[in-house]
Amino acid sequence: MEVKALIERGDQLFSKRGTLLSLWQDISDQFYPERADFTVTRTLGDDFAAHLSTSTPVLNRRDLGNSLGTMMRPTNLDWFHMRADREEYEDQPAKAWLEYATGIQKRAMYDRRSLFVRASKEGDHDIATFGQCVKTVELNRNADGLLYRCWHLRDVAWCENSEGKICTVHRKWKPTAADLCAIFPGKVHQKIAECLIGPNKEPYREFQVRHIVMPAEDYDEDYVGKGKKVPYVEMFIDVDNQHMIEATGLSYFKYIIPRWQTVSGSQYSFSPATICGLPDARLLQAMTRTLLEAGEKFTNPPMVAVQEAIRGDISIYAGGITWVDAAYDEKMGEVLRPLTQDKSGVPIGMDLTRDVKLGLQEAFFLNRLALPERGPEMTAYEVGARVQDWIRQASPLFEPLEDEDNGAICETTFELLMAHGTFGPAEDIPQSIRGREIGFRFESPLHQAIERQKSTQFTEALGLLAQAAQTSPEAAVQLDVTGAFRDTLLSIGTPAKWVRSEEQVQQEVEAAQQQKEAADVLGALGAGADVAQKIGDAGRSLDPSQSMAA
Repeated sequence: MEVKALIERGDQLFSKRGTLLSLWQDISDQFYPERADFTVTRTLGDDFAAHLSTSTPVLNRRDLGNSLGTMMRPTNLDWFHMRADREEYEDQPAKAWLEYATGIQKRAMYDRRSLFVRASKEGDHDIATFGQCVKTVELNRNADGLLYRCWHLRDVAWCENSEGKICTVHRKWKPTAADLCAIFPGKVHQKIAECLIGPNKEPYREFQVRHIVMPAEDYDEDYVGKGKKVPYVEMFIDVDNQHMIEATGLSYFKYIIPRWQTVSGSQYSFSPATICGLPDARLLQAMTRTLLEAGEKFTNPPMVAVQEAIRGDISIYAGGITWVDAAYDEKMGEVLRPLTQDKSGVPIGMDLTRDVKLGLQEAFFLNRLALPERGPEMTAYEVGARVQDWIRQASPLFEPLEDEDNGAICETTFELLMAHGTFGPAEDIPQSIRGREIGFRFESPLHQAIERQKSTQFTEALGLLAQAAQTSPEAAVQLDVTGAFRDTLLSIGTPAKWVRSEEQVQQEVEAAQQQKEAADVLGALGAGADVAQKIGDAGRSLDPSQSMAA
């Protein structure tokens, strides 16, 4: 495909979502002023929030963005675990290898050079504000570690395939001539290379570059990368010079675009928090501005003065003197007095402002994020009921993002690490999961609350079993206590290394049974020997000849 055609395709995608930038600009003006440069150009030193009268909407967005990371990627937990696509494949060697691979991937992701924490933080706040973010995962320039980046939504456009999956991404990029020559040595256009040579060097001159990732068949049906078919093609195009810098095959889709809440007919999503809170944010700014003006009037009220009686300026500041004509008669009224105002509307305005703030908190789900507190007088049933209610309220917030964000970034990272042999030789993978699809299970306060319900259920089941066994001995066989206990151990996050495999448990049970049987036999033999000894002694005591011989 020609370079011009590729650029035109991207221009069409950017043109179609042109009006969306106006909405994003309005939303960011109210909730994310640091990011409010969709339709305007910011300069260093601009006061981002100069147009705001209250910071409440910005604080609500900040709290929600921070909560997304805390809930989905808690630093105090191993928040993701590898798993096989089917549970029956996870024998004990498979579980041990999956734990080993999980530790390797976590160290690679949280390496200081990978910038994973930074990209995740930026993405969380984009999701909270705009309902989506754009991140990439790739090897760094030295190919000795991962690199995560979060890109500005203003610079990225994408489209879906017939299955509703994002398949093509166009991103605008403005690197300097020095960066381009360092990243693509010998591949840049002559005009870019000339910026680093000669007397008039311009190493920091920026150029328009288009980064494109698209299906290989859309680029060229016969495209082959490194001697084999590849699903995607990655291109860097110099837009200013209409020059293809590089086009390579890509074995994985490097863009991760989690979308919070989508609507049919659009590849772009939205944030239910800011969509619901935008009217309240505008109203709150207007109400706050009015109340501030009213408060300023009360503390520094407007004055009424007699024009002919005032000599000079009115000095109402501390220590100021206002000169009055000596001939003015005070019987005609005060020469200078404050304008009387009605203050009865201020309490009403404060009450309305408080209601709007509560509405904003509800729009940003801030009233549903805290786990329910357990009172000392609450029973286990009451605690469980409150936890269940919290799960029902919090699940719609985190379930879509867990799959779209955590799932996508972990799976993409695993594919990249696996392709470069980070987990060791393929022969080291247990046979039960070799060649199988590897997925991920995530840990979060929400998942902990869900999983720990099994512990509560197990305790309740044991209590019911104890009561039923008193009236019906057959009830004891109704519950698989061993299997239920095993599931409960896993649900509370017990490491796989602590739990013996089912085969090992069976062997221990058989060994214990054999020991018990052997002990019973020995006990029986010992009892028999004692009986024989006693019988012999009794017989000798009854035989007179034996007694005399003794």
